[in-house]
Amino acid sequence: MALTFDACESKTPAYFDQSILKYIEDNKIPASIFLAGRFAERNEAEIKEIVKKYPNIEFENHSMNHINHMDRLSDNKVINEVEQNEKLVASITGRAPEYFRFPAGNYNQHDLELVNSMGLKVVHWTYASGDPDKNIKAPALENEIKTMTKPGDILIFHINGRGWSTGQALPTIISNLKAQGYSFVRLEDVVK
Repeated sequence: MALTFDACESKTPAYFDQSILKYIEDNKIPASIFLAGRFAERNEAEIKEIVKKYPNIEFENHSMNHINHMDRLSDNKVINEVEQNEKLVASITGRAPEYFRFPAGNYNQHDLELVNSMGLKVVHWTYASGDPDKNIKAPALENEIKTMTKPGDILIFHINGRGWSTGQALPTIISNLKAQGYSFVRLEDVVK
């Protein structure tokens, strides 16, 4: 299965949740982080350090401004959201993103085809973990992932400080899944 995180920012500045980052780095778990532009700009120095030190973490495109309804934008605006962030992520990481995730998972068939025609593969998640909900505590998050996950799933969490219980729950989630025989692979090994 693939472990993915969204790293986005709205009006409030956002930074990496260090407990999550440290756990995936210390345990060398392959992970894909979908960067939105404002978050990438604010956290540029740390992203560059991660790229140098941790080849198990890759960075992908989550749009420039994290507009939750890109499906309501004109083609030109969609293209601009994708291209601007692609250039930004590539300039920070030294690697052009291969994947794109629409903010909030909102898209239509036309936008899907448009982004695919730009050379990016659109990738979302198998089911939403719900981790941005402050009311979902670590035990509930752990139980949901343990009972819902199947081989080949793409898991989604938030690493921007808004996955309120994710840092606490992640070690147990990973341990439970490994005990069930799961392993974690790069996104490309699940998406094929």
